[in-house]
Amino acid sequence: RPSFLSAGEPPGRPRHPLPASTQWEIAEKVADHVYPAYDELVRMGAQGELFFNDDTTMRILSLINTPSEADPSRKGVFTSAILANHDDHRIALFFTGRKHAGENMADVLKKRASGLDPPIQMCDALSRNVPQGFRIVLANCLVHARRNFIDAMAGFPEKCQHVLEALGKVYHHNEISKNQRMTPAERLTFHQNQSGPIMKGLKGWLQEQLEKKEVEPNSPMGRAITYMLRHWEPL
Repeated sequence: RPSFLSAGEPPGRPRHPLPASTQWEIAEKVADHVYPAYDELVRMGAQGELFFNDDTTMRILSLINTPSEADPSRKGVFTSAILANHDDHRIALFFTGRKHAGENMADVLKKRASGLDPPIQMCDALSRNVPQGFRIVLANCLVHARRNFIDAMAGFPEKCQHVLEALGKVYHHNEISKNQRMTPAERLTFHQNQSGPIMKGLKGWLQEQLEKKEVEPNSPMGRAITYMLRHWEPL
């Protein structure tokens, strides 16, 4: 049928457009067959040494304007992405529903074997990204803290430049550790020796800016400093 042919497409190869709902029904019929593989990926991901997680809002027609039965006050819907590094493999897991990233992270960690060291979890500083009831080594995103100083650059060029140059040295050390293919233990020692003094000096300088009233706490620079000091340990 000509109506089903694209412009320039040779006759004899008809295309039959299908509604999205029909495509979904067809895909769902075969999706059940891959659940065992999916469950195994979740189990393998739970054994990871390093995790990245975050979530974003999502629209699910069946859930719009339908409160959660467990907690009617919860009406949001989210897709959480969890990236697990395990034995030199990267496993990407996605979960969509009422739960936040930290709650989905907790569900994954329930499948973690006992006796393993606490994993490192990299995420932004939102509390809802952190799983409750599990031992982790929390690492917040340094890029978020750095971006605040970039945003404040116009009003505080010299002070922001000081912070960016200090962080630049830490990034440089990290690049060296990657290029030299250091083990995690070697990389930690290298950063402790090379980046540790830089970060210690930067922390003192940031504290001094507020204590000596070099910047207003409510200014863009002051807010950038406050954010970084408040989350200093995981950063």
